[in-house]
Parts: sequence; structure tokens; C-alpha cells
Amino acid sequence: MDRPYDLVVRGGLVYDGQGGEPFEADVAVRSGRIAAVGKGLGAGAEEIDARGRIVGPGFVDIHTHYDGQATWESRMQPSSWHGVTTVVMGNCGVGFAPCRPDDHHRLVRLMEGVEDIPFPVLSEGLPWNWESYPDYLDKLAERRFDVDIGSQLPHAALRVYVMGQRGVDREPATEADIAAMASLAREAMEAGAIGFGTSRTLNHRSSDGSPIATLAAHEDELTGIALGIAKAGRGVLQVVSDFGDEDAEFAMLRRVVERSGRPMSFSLVQSPLRPSNYRTLLDKVEDAVAAGLRIKAQVAARPVGVLFGLELTLNPFSPYPVYKEIAGRPLAERVALMKDPQFRERLLSHPPEGRVRGRMRDWTNMHPVAGLPDYEPTPETSIAAVAERTGRAPEDVCLDHLVSNDGHAMIYVPVLNYSEGSLEPARAMMRHKDCVPGLSDGGAHVGTICDGSFPTTLLTYWTRDRTRGPRLPLADVFRLQARETARAVGLNDRGVLAPGYRADLNVIDYERLALHAPQVVYDLPAGGKRLLQRASGYSATVVAGEVTYRNGEATGALPGRLLRGAQAAPMAAAAG
Repeated sequence: MDRPYDLVVRGGLVYDGQGGEPFEADVAVRSGRIAAVGKGLGAGAEEIDARGRIVGPGFVDIHTHYDGQATWESRMQPSSWHGVTTVVMGNCGVGFAPCRPDDHHRLVRLMEGVEDIPFPVLSEGLPWNWESYPDYLDKLAERRFDVDIGSQLPHAALRVYVMGQRGVDREPATEADIAAMASLAREAMEAGAIGFGTSRTLNHRSSDGSPIATLAAHEDELTGIALGIAKAGRGVLQVVSDFGDEDAEFAMLRRVVERSGRPMSFSLVQSPLRPSNYRTLLDKVEDAVAAGLRIKAQVAARPVGVLFGLELTLNPFSPYPVYKEIAGRPLAERVALMKDPQFRERLLSHPPEGRVRGRMRDWTNMHPVAGLPDYEPTPETSIAAVAERTGRAPEDVCLDHLVSNDGHAMIYVPVLNYSEGSLEPARAMMRHKDCVPGLSDGGAHVGTICDGSFPTTLLTYWTRDRTRGPRLPLADVFRLQARETARAVGLNDRGVLAPGYRADLNVIDYERLALHAPQVVYDLPAGGKRLLQRASGYSATVVAGEVTYRNGEATGALPGRLLRGAQAAPMAAAAG
């Protein structure tokens, strides 16, 4: 029998990623590309029955931190469990290349502090079989993955490579330093970097508490690097900033884009310290875009929140002196002690002295997790509310919850995007024409945050399950998380189900689609732990025409490759 196609996804409801109404069709694949979309297409060597299912493009996650994981692991989980078929790493200025041998520990300590990936994990896992950034890409190019991977040049690594200790100490870069960084940035883009990432936030610190080397980099340094990238003719700029002086900071970033001509994206969240600042920043973005500049804000699908637990990096009793006495003991031993009435009384009667960070004691913003966290929680579910209803102290309520489920219980703390007690600010950002989904941090914050599941939150909560406010159209979610994210970083060959585009797609049982509860697993190098979150309802995920996951389980296929820079749109799409 003649089988003109490698794969045919048959009879699904197609959301093609362009934002239009869905339609029933077959999707045919040949040689890793979409060959045809329509009814009654010819046979495939392999076929997937998608009747009663949704068929959409694979998701493109442009804000991850798999820089280490990609050197020792082939599966970029948790992202690849959530319909993601392309990831971009090297965000926030942290990564592992370029790096001289004497600086290995320095970059590991930085990643440990900024992204909460333990030192032993990175020390054992990283092969360090590179020095230059092109060397690093070459080593990644030898590997195979369950997703395509794009890498960005990290500013902190670049600065330390050129300036040594002066860079670590955040000294101003000299003209010679800037020229060297610009030359290496151009070399990185020509070798295949997707772009360049930098951090300007006090939240990013090395594990010894020192701020990230890029925190106060002057405008001439950023401009010089951006001009070096411009000479390569490709490459995007990615920034995270505190926007302390909002007007001056944005004006500076705008000038960098004006002078270099390179596209820029920056992280945008609602801060509890300045709850309305996201609106004024969006006004500035609109002005810049109207002037012809390519600037996007990366926004989150839910609160940027922290998980506390006895098995995790932090819990509300971490600062207590009595808890510190047992913090290094095995979980079961700690649970037994914390259930003991005498130990419990001693623990609670010796609270930490001095100032403790607000969220570690803010019982009104801590929500016990029983199964899946409520990502839009109400005040009634907080520890403070439970304590008031039951006539108990919040510390007692918290301690009882933490020792439940053999010590595996968790507490959810929404930190950003939740100043108003709802997700309306997040919805406003996601609906804005100059915003794209991002900030999942897949691969990072392994003991505190579990946000690699953002794409599934977009599909389930925002299009189907939300009751506390308006939802988002399903067609918009596919467009935003596939086509728009891809275009934001120059990957114009994916994110759309149309002939010529890359055959990355998902077959989804929409009614069954659901997030699972976060769980801790010990599968990192050196037996390191990490938070993971799975999903049900992804019937199949396809990368470059090969089925990588069926019903959430890996098939063994690893068609993903390192992406060497921007990717051109298919000729038919470009002509149209």
C-alpha cells in the first residue's frame, strides 16, 4: 500500500497556532515537516487517531535553565511532560560558558544561589568538556534530546571570563573589557547562540550571598555587547531587572535596542512592593513598539510562587534555632522529632531572633497543599484563616500540616503576580499585545519552585477551569505559547500547523487534561532532589515528526537537537 507520509494525525480538532477558529482535519508529516493539513489525506507509515482530541502546535518555552541538565540528561523534564517541544535556556545571565577551568566553582556557586540547583548536583553532573561558548554548543550538538534546545550566551559567565575577579566584584568594565565581550558575543551568535541574557536584580545572588556580577553593569557595557551581537546579524537580548528607577532603567534598555537594532524581552511581573508598576512598564513598551522597536515583556501564567516543605529547600521553621539542630537529619527522623510533644514545645518556644524575611512568617499568605496547589487561592484557605477558625496558633497549624503525609506535605506561597489576591493582573498581561508567556524557569529552583508546568496551567485553568474571573480563548493560548513565543526569539519555522513548518505538535484529550500534584524525586546527579510536576491528557507529543511521549510516557525517541541560532520561516509562509 502506498503510504505517502511518515505520520498522519487523523481526524482531530486542529488549533493551528495562528489564533483562528479550530477545524477538523488530518495533519500529515513528511521528513520532520508538516506536509499537509486537510481532510482525507493519504496514509502514513504511522498514524495517530485524534478523533475527539485537540491537535495543536508544540509549545515553545523561551525562559528555562536547562544549561546544566542538557549536558548530562536527554529529557528536559518537566517541560517535555507539558507539551513543550522547544526550550530556550541561558536566561537571566547565568550559565556555564564561556568558562576557564579555574572558574568552574565560581559559576557553579552562582547557579546554586540564583537558580537553587545544589552544588553537589552541578559538580558531579557537569562534564566541563568545554571552555569557550562555541565549544559548549559543539558539545550540546553531539547530544540528542526529547525537545529542541536553544541556548543564550549568559552575561555573568561572559563577564567573569573577560574580567576575572574584577567582573565578580562588579567593577566597571573598561573599553578593552567591553571590546573583548563584544567580540565574544559576536562569536557566540555566529556559532549558533539564540541570544544573550543578563540580570539586573538583587534577587540573583551567589550561594555566598554576593550579588550577581552583572547587577550594575553600565549602559556602555550592555550597548557594547549588543553592538557586537548586531555585527553577527542575529540574536535576541533577554533581561531581568528590578526596575528600581523605572523611568531611567527602561530608558536605558530602550537606548540599547535603538542603537543595536536587536530585539529585547524582559521579565514582567506584578510586585507586591509596587503593584501598579506592570501597567506603567507596559505603557513604555507600547511607546517603544510604536516607535518601531522590537521589545516584548515575558509574563507568567500564574503567581510566581514558592513551595515550602520539610523535604524542600525551605520551610517556615528553617530559621528557628531548634530546627537548625535537626535540619541535616533524614526526613523520617525529623518528622518523628517534630511530632514529639517535648521537642515541639521547645521548637515553638524559641522563635528566631531578629528580622526574618516576611514570607517566612506571613501566615496569611501561606496555603496548605493537599494534592494540587490552588494557584488562585483565597484568604480563607490560608494558615492564618485555618488557625482563626480552629482557635489555634498559626505555628501549630503549620507544624501539623508539615509533618502530615510522612513529612511530604507542602505549603504554597504566591509571591509575585498576586498583590491583589487574584490573577486579574496576570490575565491583563497575558492579553496585552506586546507580551508573551515565559518565566517558567524549567530546570531551575529545584527545591523551591515548580513552574515548568506553566503551559498546562494555560490550557487547563485559563481556558477551562477558572471560576474567579474571565478565562482566555483556547485559540489564543495556542497562538501565544507556540507561534508568538517562537517568533519572539527568532524561531520562525515552528509554532504553526501549516505546510512547511516543523512537525512539532500535541494531541490532547482536553477533557482529561490535568496537572498532577508536585512531588520530590531524587534523580539528579549525586542523588540530588528536585520538584517535578506531571500532567495527564497529553495523548501524544511529536517532535520533528517523531512521537516522543504517549499518554505522558516517554517512547524512547530523541529527535531533539541543538538549535543553531534563528530559524527562517518556511518559504510558503514567508511568501504569504
